[in-house]
Amino acid sequence: MNSRVRTIAVFLVMAIVMPALAQASGTVPAGAKISVVTDQSVSSKTAKAGQTVSGSVAQDVTSGGKVVIPKGSEVKLTVSSAQASGRLSTPAKLYLRLRSVTVGGKTYTIATSSAGRTLGGKGKRDAGFIGGGAAGGAIIGALAGGGKGAAIGAGAGAGAGTVGAAATGKKDIEFPAETRLAFTTRAAVTIN
Repeated sequence: MNSRVRTIAVFLVMAIVMPALAQASGTVPAGAKISVVTDQSVSSKTAKAGQTVSGSVAQDVTSGGKVVIPKGSEVKLTVSSAQASGRLSTPAKLYLRLRSVTVGGKTYTIATSSAGRTLGGKGKRDAGFIGGGAAGGAIIGALAGGGKGAAIGAGAGAGAGTVGAAATGKKDIEFPAETRLAFTTRAAVTIN
């Protein structure tokens, strides 16, 4: 019976001591990929450069077969670039950068690439609205009033096309909570 108690005691001690010994440590090399999930939403419409966004590591970061940054580690992100969509030609953009990671109660500053996106330019689409409005107005004006009517109709149509482009053009970028972003380290960082 004594050996049984001793065996159970050894297993209990190992269960308590092993996680502490297996704590993450090592070096994350430059060029390593770190996948992060945001904890809050952020939008190009309201975000400001330098704003902090919280998140967590989405999957273990390993180096040399060893976990250096465990999944679930807290991270702080910074808005590196944000621009709200303009009415006619300014596309929305929103980029974040991984700033720090907390492992085992210690916070480590980390340098990474930015992750985010820019919406495509709207110039061709807007030109289509404006040009299409001008052409349509010119045709209607020519039918109604000849050459002078065509000129007046073209101007009115172009104005209507511009209003249409402006009314439909604002599209901002939003990263809701739980958005997954991937960052690449720019310099090695030692976690211990």
